[in-house]
Amino acid sequence: MTEWEAVIGLETHVELQTKSKMFCGCPVDFGDEPNTAVCPVCLALPGALPVPNREAIEGILSIGDALNCTLTEDSLFYRKNYFYPDLPKNYQISQYTFPLCVDGHLDVDVDGESTTVGITRVHMEEDTGKSTHVGESGRIHGAEHTLLDFNRAGVPLVEVVTEPDIRSPEQARAYGMELQRIVRALGVSDARLEEGSMRFDANISIRPVGSEELGTRSEVKNVNSLRSMQRAIAYEITRQIEVLESGGSIHLETRHWDEAKGVTKPGRTKEDSADYRYFQDPDLLPLHIDDAWRERVRDRRPKLPAAKRARYRELGADERAADLLTDAGDLGGLFESAVAEGADARTVAIWLTGEVVAYLRREETEVGETSLTASSLARLAEMTTGGDLSATAAKEVLAGVLAGEGNPRDVAEARDLLQISDVNAIEAEVDAVLEQHPQALEKLREGDPKPIGFLVGQVMRATGGKADPRMVQDLIRKKTQE
Repeated sequence: MTEWEAVIGLETHVELQTKSKMFCGCPVDFGDEPNTAVCPVCLALPGALPVPNREAIEGILSIGDALNCTLTEDSLFYRKNYFYPDLPKNYQISQYTFPLCVDGHLDVDVDGESTTVGITRVHMEEDTGKSTHVGESGRIHGAEHTLLDFNRAGVPLVEVVTEPDIRSPEQARAYGMELQRIVRALGVSDARLEEGSMRFDANISIRPVGSEELGTRSEVKNVNSLRSMQRAIAYEITRQIEVLESGGSIHLETRHWDEAKGVTKPGRTKEDSADYRYFQDPDLLPLHIDDAWRERVRDRRPKLPAAKRARYRELGADERAADLLTDAGDLGGLFESAVAEGADARTVAIWLTGEVVAYLRREETEVGETSLTASSLARLAEMTTGGDLSATAAKEVLAGVLAGEGNPRDVAEARDLLQISDVNAIEAEVDAVLEQHPQALEKLREGDPKPIGFLVGQVMRATGGKADPRMVQDLIRKKTQE
């Protein structure tokens, strides 16, 4: 029986978060009233001429640099001709032979195994408008009519095209997630999949394991979530295997993912580049990216997600916490600063990715709007490791600090959470508990360790949870040897 291998390449579209559109001065705002952010240029009125957006050019150069691409010195804009009902020009200004960024790569990890995904090109184009097909299906087939909103037409759009280096749905998802992290770290896009500012096209084919020849591919278009992309690719791999094993053939076509039914559906026959009749846009001059411009872009590059994760792990966070801190924006910086002030890295990482994240989501706020600082985290960690607070009490104090009740010690005192660390006071409670439970004490002396937990619990109950449990346990063990 034939063993099959998937060959997957991804095309990712990223809307840039610029103030204005790619070739005109119309504002870029998600959620405006339909057809209000338009002008003669993006409506393609006669005589209107495009002018490239410098901020957008720097945005794509930042993405290409972060993806280890060569930033080309000279680049051109082309007209891509196709039936575009949601682009008034009926062609798209894009790039073809000379894109801005080429020959890059991105390393991704899946279950501890690293894979290098080659980046063929990163090029600039303009986004289309939005078509709303009114009808039960929500698609053009069966629609009663279609509404067009041109607000999005002309928004700067970066397309990142990979080599066919991905071999599984899991690798595809990991790639998409890491690319989203990079784009957000660069600050060039919010990369919100739910709003369409980042979208995936997945090219999928299969071939017998060991074969070097590529199979016929299908392209699943406009997938707008990482989960959906993974599911769509998994379905398409299974579908293609079933077609070939039943004697059928795969057609070069676009397909659409039906989230509700969990299947891909045929769209249209896939075009080749020649079908788009590319030619250089006569209204736009060639772009020249000199060395000084490239260096300015590189100098502004922030620490990227992979470097952040490595740094957090180096400081003492475990792998899961490092991933969460990388995705949590300001919390990563707070973690580094707290550790620099002497806090235990593992303890602080657990608090930040647990209680703090939960609080911020519950209150729908940002950490910068709370009273939590690196210094307060460091003091709280010091109080916990020093025996002033139990682990449970520390979480309660943290909640008080987040709510603005004061510094950790003030909160602990106000809530009466400080542990009893007076040896004599705790020893008196231990003696009382052992006197009440002589059988448990005798079992300990006979070598049975089971009663220790029960006895510690009794002392903690007697002290209202304020005794240092480690001190209680040490005292009990000492008493068993008397």
